[in-house]
Amino acid sequence: MDVEYDIIVLGTGLKECILSGLLSVDRLKVLHMDRNDYYGGDSTSLNLNQLWKRFKGDQTPPAQIGASRDYNVDMVPKFMMANGALVRVLIHTGVTKYMSFKAVDGSYVFNKGKIHKVPSTDMEALKSPLMGLFEKRRAGKFFLYVQDYKENDPSTHKGYDLTKLTTKQLISKYGLDDNTIDFIGHAVALHRDDTYLSEPALDTVKRMKLYAESVARFQGGSPYIYPLYGLGELPQGFARLSAVYGGTYMLNKPECKVEFDSEGKVCGVTSEGETAKCKKVVCDPSYLPDKVKKVGKVFRAIAIMSHPIPNTAESHSVQIILPQKQLGRKSDMYVFCCSYSHNVASKGKFIAFVSAQAETDNLQTELKPGIDLLGPVDELFFDTYDRYEPTNDSSSDNCYISTSYDATTHFESTVMDVLSLYTKITGKMVDLSVDLSAASASEDDM
Repeated sequence: MDVEYDIIVLGTGLKECILSGLLSVDRLKVLHMDRNDYYGGDSTSLNLNQLWKRFKGDQTPPAQIGASRDYNVDMVPKFMMANGALVRVLIHTGVTKYMSFKAVDGSYVFNKGKIHKVPSTDMEALKSPLMGLFEKRRAGKFFLYVQDYKENDPSTHKGYDLTKLTTKQLISKYGLDDNTIDFIGHAVALHRDDTYLSEPALDTVKRMKLYAESVARFQGGSPYIYPLYGLGELPQGFARLSAVYGGTYMLNKPECKVEFDSEGKVCGVTSEGETAKCKKVVCDPSYLPDKVKKVGKVFRAIAIMSHPIPNTAESHSVQIILPQKQLGRKSDMYVFCCSYSHNVASKGKFIAFVSAQAETDNLQTELKPGIDLLGPVDELFFDTYDRYEPTNDSSSDNCYISTSYDATTHFESTVMDVLSLYTKITGKMVDLSVDLSAASASEDDM
């Protein structure tokens, strides 16, 4: 191990693998290590036996649930926006060669005790039972403004400067009620809480455009796509990519102690008595616990079911967002469901996750509104994990630490963390101006 690397990446979680792939494509010399003997870290994918071992110890799964090998249960399940940043990164790096995707059937929002399909265009707004007749017209006009808006073309701005006008001020110009603002902000623009209302409207408008363009791309019921066999395919796809560009992967490397020089800058990583030298380290919070702080906790429930979630038009894959205001919470709750049609469960079986940022100490009570939407379940597991974010100054110690995964069931916040780390490491932006049709070659299932 006496070679010097530009970068050593510790942990094979999704964020670390995407960064490793991007840096390898930049022709940097990358060594990627993990203390575990499997890919994925916290975001790994488990078969049925592994799931049981993790949550039920020595018990064995009941036979009627199906064969263990049919299951790929993602521990951090997140859908990808069809035109979003992650899909652009996958195309930019060429990882789409190693994976196949399938569109997600439904995108829903919880409103006044019921779930409704999320409208994303002026036409869908006119059909939506979420709003009364006059509100539909107002919402339709707002959706049209967003659809026509082009940042570089002032003639589409209607005199509004969205870098100064707040989201609340822009929406008030269309007279939309709180109920409509709630689903637009949380289920279309995918904000996690209500702070966006007092921030410049440009971000929300861009998020709404991304949602509508992603829905239009595959003419499906949602803007999301998901890999066949689950997200466990992603880290392995990036590992293959890294190897193509000369990167080195080492699993099952115990300890992985980060070494620093006299100035406090990282200079290498030691494992099993050998030190690999490097200029920079990228890792998840577990590898440098003294350079991170706890910022919260995520509660989640994992259910195995024999039916789709009720009231989702028999969708085999679906996301439901429960906005904070609907539940009297400080942040949103999320329901994710996938099934045998994405090859993540046995025939006829569905896997659902309910997740939320913890706001109390009572996991089961807190998740009840989401669990109640699932209908009867065959098996139910509860899980909790702490969230950490870095406290170090990466420019002085050359350690680039990712933030723990949040409760969202889509990738938008995860990719923003990756792109921000990439810019800190390299001093440049990832080129996301790719030909999106390049992803469809491996998407015959769309």
